[in-house]
Amino acid sequence: MSATVLVVDDEKNIRRTLRMVLEGAGFEVLDAESAEEGMKLLDEGVDLVILDVRLPGMSGLKALETIRARPETRRLPVLMISGHASVAEAVSAVQAGATDFFEKPLDRDRVLVSVRNALQTWQLQREVERLRASAEQRYEMIGESKVMRELFAQIEKVAPTNGRVLITGESGTGKELIARAIHRLSARSDGAFVKVNCAAIPAELIESELFGYERGAFTGAQGRRKGMFELADGGTLFLDEIGDMSASAQAKVLRALQSGEIVRVGSEKSISVDVRVLAATNKDLEAEVKDGRFREDLYFRLNVVPIVSPPLRSRSADVPLLAKAFLREFCKENGLREKPIDAEVLEALAQRSWPGNVRELKNVVERMAILSGDRITLDDLPDEGRLGHARREEAPAQELPPTTDASGKRMTLREYRESAERAYILATLEDTGWNISRAAVKLGVERTNLHKKMRSYGIRRDTRR
Repeated sequence: MSATVLVVDDEKNIRRTLRMVLEGAGFEVLDAESAEEGMKLLDEGVDLVILDVRLPGMSGLKALETIRARPETRRLPVLMISGHASVAEAVSAVQAGATDFFEKPLDRDRVLVSVRNALQTWQLQREVERLRASAEQRYEMIGESKVMRELFAQIEKVAPTNGRVLITGESGTGKELIARAIHRLSARSDGAFVKVNCAAIPAELIESELFGYERGAFTGAQGRRKGMFELADGGTLFLDEIGDMSASAQAKVLRALQSGEIVRVGSEKSISVDVRVLAATNKDLEAEVKDGRFREDLYFRLNVVPIVSPPLRSRSADVPLLAKAFLREFCKENGLREKPIDAEVLEALAQRSWPGNVRELKNVVERMAILSGDRITLDDLPDEGRLGHARREEAPAQELPPTTDASGKRMTLREYRESAERAYILATLEDTGWNISRAAVKLGVERTNLHKKMRSYGIRRDTRR
């Protein structure tokens, strides 16, 4: 393991001994006889510090506090040593952030084990931070339009609080990105961000997923398992597609929000959890409440701060920025040289209405990156991308669906909306040859959501329009 160790001790023999031991194990060593001198050497690229508790001038404990107070060294591993340490000094060192503590005379093996363990832990921490930074960049929200500036302002206001947030908006607009941004800017950012897709989990399993279960709670429960609420303890729980949650699960989530406690399936013992809940849906929850499909009390518990995720058509100025970012991301992930994209292509993309929102735009950009040559030109645009603006301007108006049902009775707004949605889904399925994946992309929804819609509307392959 290649690393630089700084040894700070006022005893020359101790410094010489540690240098021999550490250099013999392949480490580079710097040494200082005072804390003041050692502080100056920290900028030399030190990976670990071995620090005597009692030093002339600044004490080792004071030097440790100084190291922990500097942003660039606050996580640097520091091992404390002393020839006549008291229990109180050892406790003080650990409380001040010492990685390990041992007494003189020094044991060679003990020193090397402590140094190697501390360095391995620090390297793992740095790797976690690197991966977290990479993930945050991947989930970065992009936009300079007025609507996005207003959204960013909302996020910055609500993020530092513990207020619950209900994020609404069409499928594919980036509701999860909003939730992650809130978590990243909150005091819980060091805690876990746990996502639960309520639409993707069968109704009979949602409770065990959220609250965990005990051994023998049901067939197949071979051991105890923590639920998502426990995994998110100290962090953020993101309930995506909350409108698809079963009634029984809604009742238990409400109880957890009210009491701050959960009960595993198959247990009667309450477990306290400290979780901030963010929720998202593409449904009209107020309508769901009126129709009795969603609990009103849970709706009010979740909807403390409402945030609307804007559709892409309301921020067309951001389309070129998003397209360029998606292109860079795709080329990087696939080891490709980044391709230039013509201004005419960006302009054409910005003119589209994007019913599938950001998800649809990303799919189109990736398709062009794969199929294009050295640069992306108008010839690389899929037909719907090249002709999208012309269709909006020149295509004849489509005939609206009938406003009465088969008996001639006038439909309610909700019935009309469902009728139109059913017809649109059916038409898309027929256009794609009943390829569910392609239809889901065109509709801008997840395949699981499309399957649910098809079941809800009784749509099968033999269905006729």
